Amino acid sequence: MVKIGIGQDSHKFESTPSKKPLLLGGIVIPGAPGLSGNSDADVVLHALTNAISGVSCVNILGKISDTLCLVDGIADSSVYLKKALETLKDFQISHISVSIECKKPKLEKFIEDIRTSLSKLLSVGPSDVGITATSGEGLTAYGRGEGIQVFAIVTALKK
Repeated sequence: MVKIGIGQDSHKFESTPSKKPLLLGGIVIPGAPGLSGNSDADVVLHALTNAISGVSCVNILGKISDTLCLVDGIADSSVYLKKALETLKDFQISHISVSIECKKPKLEKFIEDIRTSLSKLLSVGPSDVGITATSGEGLTAYGRGEGIQVFAIVTALKK
């Protein structure tokens, strides 16, 4: 049996200069402003968490992540992703596809590092992690440089 989940997330850039780093897929992207959010605002991990929730039908982002972040002080989005993975029970991730939309920063030189990070976090081979990035041609807030939007698709197979 195969299940497929789709996830989306978006965050705007911090409006005032801050020391918050930009994290994408668990990788720090140097020289770019951080994203606004209660957590570390790793929009890639949030979209993947939502995609896994689409497979397991257990929503992590919302009540569970709010408790982890706002009550327990856990801002690390990889913890939310791990919580989502625990909900898969008899399924395992076989492939993911991630599409990132942003005008800035340019991501080409970071794609392989993000792929490697996601491969480790999701226990799949790097060749099972597809990542694309687009500027969006200025048609959306993300294409105009106001933040970052990510769509993720997860394929899971019954063990």
